[in-house]
Amino acid sequence: MANGDFLNIAIEAAITASYTILEDLPKIKDPSFKGKIDLVTRTDTNSEFIIKSIISKSFPEHSILAEESGSNQIKSDYLWIIDPLDGTTNFVHGCQPFSISIALHKKGKPLIGLVLELPSSKLYTAIQGEGAFCEGRSIVSSNVEFVEKSLLATGFSYNHDRLWENNMKIFKELTRRSQGVRRFGSASMDLCYVAEGKLDGFWEFGLKPWDTAAGILIAQEAGCKVTSIEGNVFSIYDNNILVTNQKINSEIINLISNVKTVS
Repeated sequence: MANGDFLNIAIEAAITASYTILEDLPKIKDPSFKGKIDLVTRTDTNSEFIIKSIISKSFPEHSILAEESGSNQIKSDYLWIIDPLDGTTNFVHGCQPFSISIALHKKGKPLIGLVLELPSSKLYTAIQGEGAFCEGRSIVSSNVEFVEKSLLATGFSYNHDRLWENNMKIFKELTRRSQGVRRFGSASMDLCYVAEGKLDGFWEFGLKPWDTAAGILIAQEAGCKVTSIEGNVFSIYDNNILVTNQKINSEIINLISNVKTVS
């Protein structure tokens, strides 16, 4: 099957699940807690059920890794990685943005990535080797050459631990060095905003594969550089990420390395 066919199924799954999310948006939410302040709603689980059902119907032999239900325990070269509602806290409070993120890997290599921005229903997609798109329009990363001229974004873990404390110090330094650092509350959207040049860079600690798998491919296909914060080759299973345009990656790595963090 062609990668475009995989993408079409992902689009069908995301759009179908989005109807449930948007229908629930104006309603009073009754979230549960995965952690002290880490929310999950019935909308998350309903969206995930819809996405998994559509994918499993088309590809019953494929593996699935989803945020709320984990792995389906099927052994396959193909792995679908799903975040049914990235930015749940935003969703609960009626604050934008939040999103659906779906990626497909084969033997650990990305084939497709899709992020559906909500509530705008703006669709970001990428197929390996074929570029990145927003609503069918080709997108590319920015050409900003220096951090002092950049707009950046980050996110903070729900666990107020050592990594959270360290990121606060990095946040302070990069806010001082750049034109600003935003926190949108959806890592998938942060990656897409860097991909289309709205942002020049994004970093975060403590993310999971479903947070980054789709957005990374979109960013890479848009010409972004994706590394760890130390500058190493990035894996979706790493505990930190740095995504920038091609010109400020090294400068940000250098600035972060000089921040006095707690090991």
